[in-house]
Amino acid sequence: MQDDVLHLEGIRKSYGSGDLETEILHGIDLRLQRGEFAALIGPSGSGKSTLLNLIGLLDRPTSGKLEIDGEDIARLDDAELTRLRGKRIGFVFQHHNLIPAFTAEENVAMPMLVARGRPEREMFETAARLLGQVGLGERRRHLANRLSGGQQQRVAIARALAMNPALVLADEPTGNLDTHSADEVFNLLRDFNRQQATTFLIVTHDPRLAARCDRIIELIDGCIDSDRQAT
Repeated sequence: MQDDVLHLEGIRKSYGSGDLETEILHGIDLRLQRGEFAALIGPSGSGKSTLLNLIGLLDRPTSGKLEIDGEDIARLDDAELTRLRGKRIGFVFQHHNLIPAFTAEENVAMPMLVARGRPEREMFETAARLLGQVGLGERRRHLANRLSGGQQQRVAIARALAMNPALVLADEPTGNLDTHSADEVFNLLRDFNRQQATTFLIVTHDPRLAARCDRIIELIDGCIDSDRQAT
């Protein structure tokens, strides 16, 4: 039986206070099991970014239960939350957020360096292996700003996987790419999902990409409107 990598129960998120308080998420219940490959869709203003920030441990819910890989975040202080995020969650954004003056290899090694506090040979061996897996082994020592947009997004994927996370959150990962590059990036995410049983939650406005996921979760007005298997 598969186990939950993500468990949300009754998640609410409000901003402001008193008469100015606005609730953005209204009691979200959601589970993602190990190895799932799910899309999160919904119109602008539906609460997708707020939900992703909570799942990514960048913010705390106003109320409700949130567990990452069996760890209840309510019991963690900010330092413990940061450590959990660094170890168990990988991020791929629409904008790759690479450090331009660093090589591809150095960018991929960065999460490991932050976690361990000092450079080690093993970090760069892991970075080189991951870059090879995304087809950039021969360009691992190229500066990030010398790579194409599609190549930079591949580096970002390798970086997201550097700590062998249980969950990868991908926020419009193909939004800035042409159709061919978008397909290549999507296929890489899918390959890692299948090979390593890494759980992926992909935010996308592209119905074509969402349909290629296993599961489609639709958020409307801060509530899950539908949760279905892709056809």
